[in-house]
Amino acid sequence: MAPSKPVKKEAPKNNKNGSKQGADKEHSLRLEFENNQKLQEVCGRHDANLIQIEDRLGVQVVVRGNQIAIFGNKEQAEKASVILKDLYEIAESGLPVAAQQVDAALRLTDGLINTRLTPADLMSGNALITTPNKKVSPRSVQQHVYVNALKSNSLVFGVGPAGTGKTYLATALAIHMLVSKQVRRIILTRPVVEAGESLGFLPGTLEEKVDPYLRPFFDAMNEMLGSEKVKQLQEQGAIEIAPLAYMRGRTLSDAFIMLDEAQNTTTAQMKMFLTRLGEGSRMVISGDISQIDLKRGVKSGMKDVLEVLEGLDGIEVVRFSEADVVRHQLVSRIVQAYDERERQLKMRLGD
Repeated sequence: MAPSKPVKKEAPKNNKNGSKQGADKEHSLRLEFENNQKLQEVCGRHDANLIQIEDRLGVQVVVRGNQIAIFGNKEQAEKASVILKDLYEIAESGLPVAAQQVDAALRLTDGLINTRLTPADLMSGNALITTPNKKVSPRSVQQHVYVNALKSNSLVFGVGPAGTGKTYLATALAIHMLVSKQVRRIILTRPVVEAGESLGFLPGTLEEKVDPYLRPFFDAMNEMLGSEKVKQLQEQGAIEIAPLAYMRGRTLSDAFIMLDEAQNTTTAQMKMFLTRLGEGSRMVISGDISQIDLKRGVKSGMKDVLEVLEGLDGIEVVRFSEADVVRHQLVSRIVQAYDERERQLKMRLGD
């Protein structure tokens, strides 16, 4: 374990959550853990995990042997205590404790206020998705809701901004179900509208034409399965890629079917796609209705279908917000900045 950092006396300042440090600065909590090796995993290499918690909560964490002391604002210190205990529980369960798990615990703790759940409840057990190369767990409360929906419904809509894990989590479950033989194949599709060209005029095979549009799927699958295994499964027909137009006339049974960028479907395309669902299959439709690229006057099939189907038994709609963005922290800030500008523009137009 890296050497413990000395306790510093600092002038009052605003922490990153906006709470004022001052009178409560000297509030302290002390924790003791049995397994030093697991505690080292919680602390991270060169105490990187502790530094991440300190930066986000505006507290100071000091390690001495198998004890941890937390100094700072009372509310934030107590939150840090909960997070450290949960990370230790995760380490004891055999799961890794890296930057993304710390980030998840920080996000989940905020979302679980006034509930009996803890981050460890949501990051292990039933929420965990096991793939050959890695274990995937939710990193926000809404991601946990989404994973549960994917596991228990035949048709799920994931609606929200980029970076919220809609495609990544669905791909993880698709791989898990394929490897465990719960489905016979994975089918990946999306509408091709960005290039403004007909696929027939693009060079290469069908897969080569569509591949750039399905990069997010392949990035996730290569990470979870390995590129060679992905190629092998494609050759065997266990992983199939196709533009949405090629779905017409088919019935897709015993498959995990994913439609990405669904906000760019027309109402006719969406109805056609939904009616492809066959026995033993499940379907995941994801998109961001604030990023529609259809021609002016063409209604989004995703907007339309949510008006028609939301609330029906067996169908679940999970809505994400910028608070669920789990990419680089700047992505969340960028999404918030664009949303704020749009809100201000609407207010000015309303005036």
